[in-house]
Amino acid sequence: MAVLAMKKVNICALKKDRKSILETLQRIGIVEVSNLDFEQKFFCKIDTMNMRSVFEKNSLIAKEALEIIEKYAPEEASFFSGVCVPKEISKKEYYSFANGIDKTMPVANEIVNLYRSINDKNTKINQINKQVELLIDWEKLDVPMNFASTKRTKAFIGTLPQNLDDLSLRELLSELLPDEDRYDLKILNKNDNQIFVFVLCHISVAEKIFEALRTLGFAWPIYITDEIPKIKINSFLEQINELEEQVKFDIEKIKSFKVKRNAIKFIADYYDIRSQKYEIISKLLHTKNVFLLSGFVPEKYAKKLELFLLSKFNIMIEFDDPGKEDEIPVVLQNNGFSSPVEGVLESYSLPGKGDVDPTSVMAIFYYFLFGMMLSDAAYGLIIVAACSFVLLKYKNLKWGLKKALKMFLFCGISTAFWGFLFGSFFGDAIEVISTTFFNKPIIFPALWFVPLNEPMRMLAFSFGVGLAHIFTGLFLQLYELVRDKKFSYAFYDVVSWYFLIGGLVVYMLSVPMITEMLVTNFILPQFVGEIGLSFAGIGALLILFTAGRESKNPFKRFLKGVYGLYGVTGYLSDVLSYSRLLALGLATGVIAQVFNKMGTMAGNGPFGLILFLIVFLVGHTMNIAINLLGAYVHTNRLQFVEFFGKFYEGGGRKFSPFFANTKYYKIKEDICDE
Repeated sequence: MAVLAMKKVNICALKKDRKSILETLQRIGIVEVSNLDFEQKFFCKIDTMNMRSVFEKNSLIAKEALEIIEKYAPEEASFFSGVCVPKEISKKEYYSFANGIDKTMPVANEIVNLYRSINDKNTKINQINKQVELLIDWEKLDVPMNFASTKRTKAFIGTLPQNLDDLSLRELLSELLPDEDRYDLKILNKNDNQIFVFVLCHISVAEKIFEALRTLGFAWPIYITDEIPKIKINSFLEQINELEEQVKFDIEKIKSFKVKRNAIKFIADYYDIRSQKYEIISKLLHTKNVFLLSGFVPEKYAKKLELFLLSKFNIMIEFDDPGKEDEIPVVLQNNGFSSPVEGVLESYSLPGKGDVDPTSVMAIFYYFLFGMMLSDAAYGLIIVAACSFVLLKYKNLKWGLKKALKMFLFCGISTAFWGFLFGSFFGDAIEVISTTFFNKPIIFPALWFVPLNEPMRMLAFSFGVGLAHIFTGLFLQLYELVRDKKFSYAFYDVVSWYFLIGGLVVYMLSVPMITEMLVTNFILPQFVGEIGLSFAGIGALLILFTAGRESKNPFKRFLKGVYGLYGVTGYLSDVLSYSRLLALGLATGVIAQVFNKMGTMAGNGPFGLILFLIVFLVGHTMNIAINLLGAYVHTNRLQFVEFFGKFYEGGGRKFSPFFANTKYYKIKEDICDE
């Protein structure tokens, strides 16, 4: 349980070596570069925003090109390939790729342009198809749609809202035009909502015909072409075929660039690296011939870094201890058992100045509490098997995911441990299966006790675990105060609470009514309880008279002492919070038993066996998923609120080294290998 000690590093070097030095630091990835705000007479800063914009644009083009290639020529990849660390390449390979940038970038641009051309053509195809859809109902019309009249005739081309046949429509027109027959009518097409008509009449009766058609709901076409519809449709179809052929050609051309996939991946990373480097350049101070760099480096790497840089460059490098005004970045260093929960701690807050790193202590309780909440041996073994499989098969997973899987691996071991202690293996699945299908009940024995049968005993144990957790948090606060030589604070603010809470617990364990209610297997002698009560009284008095010791006014000091003593209710609330260990543990077991019972509703025949298997698989999958999430959330809550609230302030800033943050390739120096 440790926070790595940091050193401030200052580097002064010739400007001509800046590129090589920064690239080396970027590959090493152990120096956090600070932004040098002060400017002196001979020093200035360089604005690199324009160059970074160019690099970021090129990187985006390369990434877009990769997405396009992936769309048309997918790369074979494993399920976990997206969460694996980038492929490591040597500096020689890096510079070999870099020399081909000028040839590869035009390819990426061409791929993006081809894709945009494909989209434009597909858009045009869709537009033409819509025009074809508007014309298809007029396909039988043998004159242009904008045909209106001749010297002696008038034409009406449009739609009527009724779904009528030819005879019915003529009858309607005859009713509206009883003495008129100087017109001809043709129904071209019809659908459920309307009919498409062509009416030709003598010009002298055009107005009467048009009024009759309007009475029936006549409407002009939405789309009108100056060509015969069938000819126009054929023209449109030829355009569509031509565009589709062009799209196919463009797609095949994109597919042909799949051999450039790795080179394009490199330029995406290459421009990201350059953008990151130029961001760092903007933080440095420069003169005409030299530049200054300042930052932080873990102390254990300082000497190696100095020797490595001095062996390659003509520079001046010095290390200092950070000052009180410095915001020191935080790097945690823990063993293989504790480091998996560093992500949980980081999600809350990294240790601030004066804080101890609680990761090791937290890890013990984290695995312990998680297992108690899930507490099923089969579920635990499934989690262990799944995490072990992924960790063993995929060695190059990203560090964050690897730590998370290791954390759940330990949580799975704890879950199996508590499952064996509490006699739960898929709930009571062994007993149900043996009784239903073999008529020979086999009970999975509990190595300790079954919480469903003795819930009060489980509740008492949960409270005991909670007290141990809270007292450990108080102990860490005591450690911090003693370390900082604040002995009076340690006595007044921590020991007093040990006296009060511990004394009350000892006293309650000597009261028969309480021990019977909690189903404890022992009761303390009365005189021990009286001693505990005496210590509780001493603790209460200490809190009452010292909680407000910083106030000079006696009355205010007393009121603050009363308020401080009132804090005992907070401890009671914290202890009661651990009843969730009982609640979630029982929930897992009860839901499992319900699914087991549901699976046997059809009896022990063939259909009953099939039903049981379906219900068993679906039910327990849902149960493990829901309660796994519940155990994770509530274990975090007990750490964040009940545990950290006793000693931990946080507020630390994560160490953010200058390194090549790439997606596809990793270029790294080896000076920090341990």
